[in-house]
Amino acid sequence: MLYLNGQFLRPEDAKISALDRGCLFGDGVYEVIPVYSRQPFRLAEHVHRLDASLASIALPNPHSAAEWMELVQAVIARQDYDDQSVYLHVTRGSASERDFPFPQDVEPTVLINPAPLVTPSHEQKARGVRAISHADFRWLRCDIKSLNLLPTVLLREAAKRAGCAECLMFRDGWLSEGAASNIFVVKDGVIAVPPKDHLILPGITYDLVLELAKQHGLPLEVRRISEAETRAADELWMTSSTKEILAIVELDGQPVGKGQVGPLAQRMDAHYQEFKQTVMRGGAAC
Repeated sequence: MLYLNGQFLRPEDAKISALDRGCLFGDGVYEVIPVYSRQPFRLAEHVHRLDASLASIALPNPHSAAEWMELVQAVIARQDYDDQSVYLHVTRGSASERDFPFPQDVEPTVLINPAPLVTPSHEQKARGVRAISHADFRWLRCDIKSLNLLPTVLLREAAKRAGCAECLMFRDGWLSEGAASNIFVVKDGVIAVPPKDHLILPGITYDLVLELAKQHGLPLEVRRISEAETRAADELWMTSSTKEILAIVELDGQPVGKGQVGPLAQRMDAHYQEFKQTVMRGGAAC
């Protein structure tokens, strides 16, 4: 069962207007929330990021934070599987005609659609993944989690055709992020990650990695990272709500470091998995 504009429906019964601005213009924003043992991961933070994205495109939030949390929990409860990936989006709604300016007196479209959560297998984590790179040709408001995902679609398709799991993006010689992940760089035992600004999405898992590094005394720097430094890294990681912490062992056909999952990736993933078991699945505040 999914949620659409006030109703819980079977997917085959859910209908959205052909004039919905999300379809016509990508005029909307979205979130993806992992759920472990029916416990949504950092739901408040996801709702806060959703609110920030909505404010950035001048789309009034149709629900309070408490209402969003209640709706997400209601969707989770209606599924017959415990681990879920809950996708939600809000568009500016459907007007009577296709026109670029914001329509007046139109109700937003709200969709909450769950699916089984798929995370990397133990085998994939142990061997790491391959990646390609590309110039970051997206717009300059990457901090907004908007529905305009065509650049990401193209880059992820290029990675797939190359037999890779991700595409790292560089803008003017600096690392920005992956097409669908944040990227961490390790050199000489120090973890580094680009700062949150308008050129990257402020990841929820990104925040958790920073917290775990501080908690366990791992050296970490939040700063700009050059393309040359990225290519010379001892370790590269991709992080996201569904990929968790996944080591990149090859970039553009060249090994990263020794071409295998590095010790800091293993250590950080162990801390992450412990957090997932004791906090996310345990139902404690996370």
